[in-house]
Amino acid sequence: MSDGNQGLLPSQRHLFDMPRDVCFFTAASWCPIPKSTVEIGKAAVERKSRPWELAGGLQQDQCERARSAAAALINATPEDVAIISSIGYGVATAAKALNLPAGSNVIVLADDHTSPVLEWSALPKDRTVNIHTVHPGADRDWTAAVLEMIETTAKDGLALVSISNVHWSDGGLVDIDAVATAVHRHGAKLLIDATHAVGVIDMDVARLDPDFLIFPTYKWLLGPYGRAFMYVAKRHHNAVPLEQTMGGRKHVRAEDLVYFTDLDYVPDARRFDMGECDFFISLDMAREGMELVHSFGRERVEARLAHLTGYLATGLKDADLPVTMLSKNLRAPNILSLGFPGGMPEGLAASLAARQVYTAPRLGRLRVAPHIYNDEVDCDKFIKVLGEILNEECL
Repeated sequence: MSDGNQGLLPSQRHLFDMPRDVCFFTAASWCPIPKSTVEIGKAAVERKSRPWELAGGLQQDQCERARSAAAALINATPEDVAIISSIGYGVATAAKALNLPAGSNVIVLADDHTSPVLEWSALPKDRTVNIHTVHPGADRDWTAAVLEMIETTAKDGLALVSISNVHWSDGGLVDIDAVATAVHRHGAKLLIDATHAVGVIDMDVARLDPDFLIFPTYKWLLGPYGRAFMYVAKRHHNAVPLEQTMGGRKHVRAEDLVYFTDLDYVPDARRFDMGECDFFISLDMAREGMELVHSFGRERVEARLAHLTGYLATGLKDADLPVTMLSKNLRAPNILSLGFPGGMPEGLAASLAARQVYTAPRLGRLRVAPHIYNDEVDCDKFIKVLGEILNEECL
């Protein structure tokens, strides 16, 4: 079968070591890394085995290239981007920087991923905040529910909205532009966990003006675990970082006669870099994935994935399978989450995997998340195999 619409970004399966019979729809859990990234990783391991051959300044060069690659994805400047290990690290950094007073009102999403939620419930007793949890209505319209909560909470003073803009379990899309406008109108802070957005959905920090925006590389950015990036608005550049590192200070150098020469922090987001951020094996791999995604063009990637999830939605309806899904205007273009009126059959994901169709069970739903290596052949196989398994369940 062809890749469909003329002019659409074609499947990039040839860039991955992915057999034709494998139908891998778990990009929202983790992605395979491209073959080019594998080679970069191998070369990096080889360099580590012969460290005496490392070029001077290698780590610094790699950090800055990766930082620039991350900045390009969100229309930021490298000076506003910190290299971190995870979303949780970034949220902890933000919590320290914000230092919210006790009793502050914080908005989070119901069943959001742990990182933008748990930090606020784990603050010391003398800094306990009031957490307001957003629950969507029966139509699963997250945007309407968030905006309503902002207006309600703002009456008593709103300090922070800490949310993902794509819900990890049902694929619900939050109109982050509308949310940002409401947050700014009330003088509150905005933290965005953009795990399922950067590289696919427009996340222009110059337009959105969040206080913090955080994303990892191991999902939609085709990279490894342990590499993530955090945008920090300039208004927070004077905050104290989570870790105290050599790189975060103006002049602490082992090669100098005086070690602690200048302990002032560097004046930009680099002060928030994690310790040992120059882990050059996975950092180069993360940079390769980000540059590759950027080279395709975000709009083309989004259109490609919207095409695939739309193709799946239409195929499931045409096959008259007993599943429900969010309407197109309420879901992210890269995730199709399926509900089952009678509950998801036990072991459904495992049964699919046994037939080389890989999905993820999430909070009673089946999450289907294609990426640029998928095509209509994969979609057709998923619909066919899912139908066979559901029919077997009914026998």
